[in-house]
Amino acid sequence: MTDAGIAAAGHVERAAAGLKNVTIYDGVCENPTESDVAACAEFAREVRPDVIIGLGGGSSMDTAKGALFLLSGGGVMSDYQGHGKARGEMLPFIAIPTTAGTGSECQSYAVLSRDGSHEKMACGDRRALAKVVILDPELTESMPLGVARLTALDALSHALESAVCTKVTPESRALSFAAFRKIEPVIEAVLKGEATTAQRGGMLHGAALAGQAIEASMLGAAHATANPLTAHFDVVHGRAVLTMLPAIMRWNSVEVGEVYDELKGGLIEWVERLRVIAELDPVEVPEEMIPQLASEASKQWTGQFNPRSLREDDFSAIYREALFDRI
Repeated sequence: MTDAGIAAAGHVERAAAGLKNVTIYDGVCENPTESDVAACAEFAREVRPDVIIGLGGGSSMDTAKGALFLLSGGGVMSDYQGHGKARGEMLPFIAIPTTAGTGSECQSYAVLSRDGSHEKMACGDRRALAKVVILDPELTESMPLGVARLTALDALSHALESAVCTKVTPESRALSFAAFRKIEPVIEAVLKGEATTAQRGGMLHGAALAGQAIEASMLGAAHATANPLTAHFDVVHGRAVLTMLPAIMRWNSVEVGEVYDELKGGLIEWVERLRVIAELDPVEVPEEMIPQLASEASKQWTGQFNPRSLREDDFSAIYREALFDRI
């Protein structure tokens, strides 16, 4: 299960070369919806596969995992929203990421958009975890620079949010810190388009570790505030999260500033500098949309795990800081 761009880059041909009786589904869409996953599952039902291989970025991983739910239990993806609702035995799943960002290859959740509303919906079950994950930095070399930048920033946000969320444990924080230690030395080279294969490998490893950290804990309000920006203004996820992350970190620092300091001195300022290095365009939002964005952010699942709680008016203030009081 992959997308047409990955196939055009030659990665599908390379992955399939050593296998027999391979059927390719290259209809994966960016930010997959319930309907996208249903179409993939229907294709797979006709093929009756023995194993599912997800090859690509987070959308390929999420589509593949979503298809596992539907193939084993039927119904629609909204039936599985939450955790532990899978039915039946799932096919073995092999994950081969071609981007270094989501860490979806190391998570049991398929994150999809609900049909009609674009609301993000997480459907997770331990049975959906990949049996095998293959991390090959050469596969990430075909990423356009813009994609490499946004996926790297997404991976960083996962390490930072999982390190301080309310579901953090000593074990999950160790994974978050390990992810950050892999990402921090190489991310500037990635953002500048100067990364070596070894540095790409470090980023890929860090993204996978951050995915494991999310699996063991959760995220926070940066993701909660990013999702409405994507839904209403089609802002790519990595750009949306990094637009909001520094303001959220400043809010959180009252509760978890010592964790940020342990990760890196001047961490928030460093994250803001990365946004400049990545040449992220400002997200333009009409000011009159702030109340609606805040209302929707307050209902996002990830926000409830933020280390410092937020009311709707707090979300409004943070949107104003991030979108209109830019540094």
